[in-house]
Amino acid sequence: MPEKKSLTSKVSERRMSKPQAPRPTNGTEPVSHSHSAAAAVPATSPPSQLGTFEAAMRLFHARNFQEARGLFALAATGSERDIANRARMHKTICDRRLEQATVNLGSAEDYYNYGVALINSRNLGEARTHLEKAMEMTPDCDHIHYALALAQALDGDVTSAQQNLKRAIELEPRNRLIARQDADFAPLANQPPLDALIYPEKKSW
Repeated sequence: MPEKKSLTSKVSERRMSKPQAPRPTNGTEPVSHSHSAAAAVPATSPPSQLGTFEAAMRLFHARNFQEARGLFALAATGSERDIANRARMHKTICDRRLEQATVNLGSAEDYYNYGVALINSRNLGEARTHLEKAMEMTPDCDHIHYALALAQALDGDVTSAQQNLKRAIELEPRNRLIARQDADFAPLANQPPLDALIYPEKKSW
């Protein structure tokens, strides 16, 4: 009798060690599909391109630009072109915010120099902000008025540009000649109200 019991145990162990074909059920007996379920739902599935972008936007609005930048860079490599383009645009914004945060601005000249650099990169809104700060610190500095006028003109605010260019010329008359030779002012130099400042002699023509 003990030997028969041992044989039954061994057969049972062999059955448990071999994969069994699924048996038909009547709907009441649970069937285990653990292997196929694990294949269908990976334990650590990577986030989608849209999910990555949305996570980056949450960080962006929280002003966590460093971490947001990394997620935008990842989302920009995805196959969805619209999401990739938006991710690249926001990554550039993060780069600018991070660059600005590392700039140590103290004096009016610091704000002026940084404002001019932003004009050259055509970041006109930021340029105006820094040049306005420089002008608050030294309100009678002609080259700051001139640079602010240029930023405003390029940004489409010709009324404000005319006022600051006028003040720049009042403080230093040579700014009129500089404006005539300035390639950035060239597209607007012959349009009112800037034309009357840059070419006042044309009134008598």
